[in-house]
Amino acid sequence: MRVVRPGLETTVQDAGRPGLRAYGVPVGGAADARSLRIANVLVGNPPDAPALEITLKGPELVFEQAAVVALVGADLGARLNGLPMPMWRPVAVAPSAALSFAGAAGPGARVYLAVAGGLAVPKVLGGFGTYVRGRFGGFGGRPLAAGDRLPVGRPSAEAEAFASTAAAVFRNSAEPAWTVPWSATVYSSFWRPVDEPVLRVMMGPEAQWFTEESLRAFVQERFRVSPASDRMGCRLEGPVLRLAEPREMASTAVMFGTIQVPPNGRPVLLSADCQTTGGYPRIAQVISADWPVVGQLRPGDVVRFEPVTAEEAETALFEEERALRELEAGVRLRWRQGCEPIPIGRRPM
Repeated sequence: MRVVRPGLETTVQDAGRPGLRAYGVPVGGAADARSLRIANVLVGNPPDAPALEITLKGPELVFEQAAVVALVGADLGARLNGLPMPMWRPVAVAPSAALSFAGAAGPGARVYLAVAGGLAVPKVLGGFGTYVRGRFGGFGGRPLAAGDRLPVGRPSAEAEAFASTAAAVFRNSAEPAWTVPWSATVYSSFWRPVDEPVLRVMMGPEAQWFTEESLRAFVQERFRVSPASDRMGCRLEGPVLRLAEPREMASTAVMFGTIQVPPNGRPVLLSADCQTTGGYPRIAQVISADWPVVGQLRPGDVVRFEPVTAEEAETALFEEERALRELEAGVRLRWRQGCEPIPIGRRPM
């Protein structure tokens, strides 16, 4: 793939670098790991293969050779040679086809573009993802820039067979891309980004430090995502959360989903590239099943928080994993059955 225009922030991301937090290395990886996983499965990749994370304003890319790709996440108005590109399904793209993005067509901040074979970038510290602040990983440790060329790995046998079938069609057609007569959209109905999401939280170790009024406001009021937000965290505007009395604490562990409250009383919701320790009181922790929702927040979004128990958080995670494995099994079955390509303009709804 060749980058014509890079978009606002387009980076290579994978499932992150777990196990290095003791050395000060953030886990990082995809802000919405669920969408990354689904996109990879749709093109026959391992679930954690490196793919493109596209934020808010998408890039313009040219496929210099035929490829099988999938888009999952926020709808940013993807177009292939000007035609709407379907999401949540594999798409065989012709050589020289141009992918562009018209702009957000709904809620959500990020969409993931997986390519069969994965993006062939070097592994750094056990992962392929880009950590921009550390200037390592991904494609040169930075967001993509105009003129970059992204190498692609070897696709799975099933994806390669689909690409070969599509290649024969390309020779006799002006269509820029072909797709399959099935999709994973049955899952998109409850995994697609939504307006005003409710984030489930477990109350944090320092929650009892806050006034009763602040605790009520935290679970009853709405908070708005500030423009001063990024992959490290979302600054939230809304009720000021106050301590019952002045307190100080030593730096301690934080992670994706930790909600810290600095002295100004404005909570900060940590995200994928968050630091490994922090010195502000932790009022709550977003449960891991809702981390993908955090990864899709954009400036101006309104969120609410709903306290849950540890048992409820565990059940939510198990249900999430069960649904993902069902999806993966269904996609693998479809690939084994073979796929007859159809033009993207005539795909069934």
